[in-house]
Amino acid sequence: PVDAVAGAVVEIACDESGFSGTNLLDPATPVVTHASVDVSTGEAAGLIAGLRSGFGYSPSEFKSGQFLRGPGAGEALEWFLAALSGRAHVHLVDKEYFLVTRIVDLLLAEPSYAAGTRLTQDQRPAALALYRAGRAAGSDWGVFLAAFVELVRIKRRHRPDRRALERFFQARDALVRDGLGAQAEGVLDRLSRTRVWAVLNRLSDDDRSIPPPLEPMLPALAETVLLW
Repeated sequence: PVDAVAGAVVEIACDESGFSGTNLLDPATPVVTHASVDVSTGEAAGLIAGLRSGFGYSPSEFKSGQFLRGPGAGEALEWFLAALSGRAHVHLVDKEYFLVTRIVDLLLAEPSYAAGTRLTQDQRPAALALYRAGRAAGSDWGVFLAAFVELVRIKRRHRPDRRALERFFQARDALVRDGLGAQAEGVLDRLSRTRVWAVLNRLSDDDRSIPPPLEPMLPALAETVLLW
């Protein structure tokens, strides 16, 4: 709302890559990136013109493959990154780890839109312990994460599924039997059916204080705003 802002306005351009919606376990896209630049439209046009004139790129849309695999790509990339030094940032989200933070932030703490960002760091040790132990546990880890995705992939105003709840806890119990270590098992032991069911009902009742549980772009955007 520019008309309501007193003083100069900083405009940051953003874009993402690797976003796959709620399909956060797609092995082809294990991460999502959210990039941002502090460059004016005129400066951006000058950078593109420089790439075309100095390195012979075509006037069509630029793609990452041109920088990574095209003739003279190394020199062009070095020039381009130097021009953006201190004025660009890329936030990387590991989708598996994001799911673990959602399990901890949503089911063990009070859900909030700040969760998963630097504004709320107290839950990160629990999430990190579970993530590291789970990745070493074998196939039960993937089953557990898939059960969580199924559990919280509910539409607003639709009642939660008791069968999905039971599948989630069955997957939790199987993971515990793998022997994850005291810290990770302590995180899983804190999950309760009563608590989880209450959160699911809040989601289905359109409780807007709870962010969409499978949306990694929310913390990525928040971190981008905090950075700039």
